[in-house]
Amino acid sequence: MQKTPRLGGRIAAILFTLGLALTARTSAAIDLTQSWQLALMHDPLYAAARANYRAMMEKMPQARSALLPQVAGSAAGGYLDSRANTAFGQVYQNSNSAWALTLSQPIFNWSAWQTYEQSKLVVASAEIQLQLAYQDLVLRLGQAYFDVLAAQDTLAALEAEQRANGEQLASAKRRFDMGKATITDTYESQSRYDLVTANIIAARNTVQNAKDILARILGQPTDQLSVLPYSVVLPSPVPNQLQQWSDQAQAANLELIRAQLQTRIAESDVEIAKGGNYPTVSVFASSSSNTLGNIVVQPYYNGRTVDNVVGVMVSVPFYTGGAVSSRITEKSELQQKATYDLEAAKRQALQQSQQYFNGVTAGLARIKGLEASEKSSRASLQANQTGYEVGVRINLDVLNAQQQLYNTMRELALARYNTVITGLRLRANSGMLSEADLVAINPLLREPGTPGTSILDLQRTPPAAASQRSQPAQPAPATQPAQPSSTSLSGLRLSARQP
Repeated sequence: MQKTPRLGGRIAAILFTLGLALTARTSAAIDLTQSWQLALMHDPLYAAARANYRAMMEKMPQARSALLPQVAGSAAGGYLDSRANTAFGQVYQNSNSAWALTLSQPIFNWSAWQTYEQSKLVVASAEIQLQLAYQDLVLRLGQAYFDVLAAQDTLAALEAEQRANGEQLASAKRRFDMGKATITDTYESQSRYDLVTANIIAARNTVQNAKDILARILGQPTDQLSVLPYSVVLPSPVPNQLQQWSDQAQAANLELIRAQLQTRIAESDVEIAKGGNYPTVSVFASSSSNTLGNIVVQPYYNGRTVDNVVGVMVSVPFYTGGAVSSRITEKSELQQKATYDLEAAKRQALQQSQQYFNGVTAGLARIKGLEASEKSSRASLQANQTGYEVGVRINLDVLNAQQQLYNTMRELALARYNTVITGLRLRANSGMLSEADLVAINPLLREPGTPGTSILDLQRTPPAAASQRSQPAQPAPATQPAQPSSTSLSGLRLSARQP
């Protein structure tokens, strides 16, 4: 009787240990490589693109079938009961059966041949469409992942500003109680505190919305994400020349390649339509048998008839009511449309190369400016707080300095993440974006809470080594070394600041 409590205690201990293990596993931050593996398996848009590609692969055998022999067979049977309304009441009863086997082989069919040639282009276009969906998945995942981090940093900065405003509000109340300040200081501090509180509510909603967007891609919700430390430096694009990126986009932009294929497909449509004016030639052979019964064949012979035919069929369209000429005109105009679409794709690829390249370089310059502004804003806040304590600055000066500092911190966070995403878009526009770009970032990510990773950390020194994170359930692709001195990211070279 005394063993039962011990057994129950052991079971409770085991369950408690398992609960702790599951909790630790659940609360572990998910990194970019794990997110990519989940996105590949669960993103419905990419799964739809793969299904569409497999469907388009069947266009070629379907078109080729029109050039191959066609064999068909048929069989029929029936029973005849014929009665005459005559004085003699004649009755005819009999059965009959028939079968036929036909073989046809196209010799010349211009439309069918051009359709087969076009099917090769259709399959090639489907492959490019699948690659576009792959790049789109990389971009959507990167955008959603860093949007979550940006929203979290914005929320952290707002909460820090709320705490600072709360301290300033408490100070203003104390000084008012002591007769050293007017009630205006308290009202000013209270209004700033209430405003930031309202902004925090909106920021928390933004964080949740960003997590929901990421969960839609991953197929499951995420609690914590590994973060990109602020010690990571974002240098200039490699190569750091706009012309090289423009040339690469003109040669390998997937939308441009797809537009080129669509132009060739439109040209094939014109040839297919012209085939309506051309003759078709085919050879055919058939064998058939028909048993009509003795009532018909008895005067000649008693047995089954078998007919064998071999021949050539030539079909020449003399007049189709204007349908063929109308289709030719329609396809010719669509060919012109495809040509204009191709020119638009060329210009868009060139324009986006300039836009994303300038976006990266401008983003890097803005990051440097915001880092300098953060440093000076922090110094300004300290000076205003000191001046307020000695009576040479007023409460509003301190509130404005606090607001400027935390606004700068939020802008810095957004600028960093936007620059990374713009770098990914620059590579996508050049047809170079792949899984490797996400894998290259992953070794630089750290568990949330690691010193130097938060936007609020005053000492942003680079971590000494890569944190030990749990590996994904599915096999991950080959990654860079665990502690690289620098790593490639979206046309950038990322490195950690040296201590």
